[in-house]
Amino acid sequence: MRNKLVDILIAKGIANTKVLDAIRTVPRHLFMDSGFEGHAYQDKAFPIAADQTISQPYTVAFQTELLEIEPGHKVLEIGTGSGYQTAILLLLKAKVYSIERQLQLFKKTNLFFKKMGYRPKKVIFGDGYKGLPEEAPFDSIIVTAGAPEVPKALLSQLKIGGKLVIPVGLEKQTMTMFTRKSEKEFEKKEYGAFRFVPLLENKN
Repeated sequence: MRNKLVDILIAKGIANTKVLDAIRTVPRHLFMDSGFEGHAYQDKAFPIAADQTISQPYTVAFQTELLEIEPGHKVLEIGTGSGYQTAILLLLKAKVYSIERQLQLFKKTNLFFKKMGYRPKKVIFGDGYKGLPEEAPFDSIIVTAGAPEVPKALLSQLKIGGKLVIPVGLEKQTMTMFTRKSEKEFEKKEYGAFRFVPLLENKN
């Protein structure tokens, strides 16, 4: 079933063999509630706890491919969710720091990582809008929720040459990549419409 899913992703334009191998390797069904396990290798998003979703595999592959991750890259993930995207990043040998603001998901996914032997550098319960300044700068930052605007804190935590991949918009989002060219200069590229749950900010 995983091979069939990879065939679908190739047909949709995913070309990075390391990303495809990671999708082929990670057992997506284990990241889902048991009621959805039979659908795990469809190219669809499904509900998880705390009114969140596990992203469509194509979306995971698309965002990951844009980052061009190399072994040892320091990656900040905003929105741990089910942990599926985290696992894909770990298989690419990234050093992953992940932030989750839903306490239920944070606790559940942390236990799951330990059980499965996935070892991100840090999983933090906190506000993704603020990033993780104490661990910056990052080679890559990936945001797995729709942001109404681009958090300036995340741009500031990129290395020169680093990439932020973020879906920007309210009802539906435009996948957007910012590449840091210098201290103050960023290159922006857009990659079409996607749909995500909203990126929520702690107002206090």
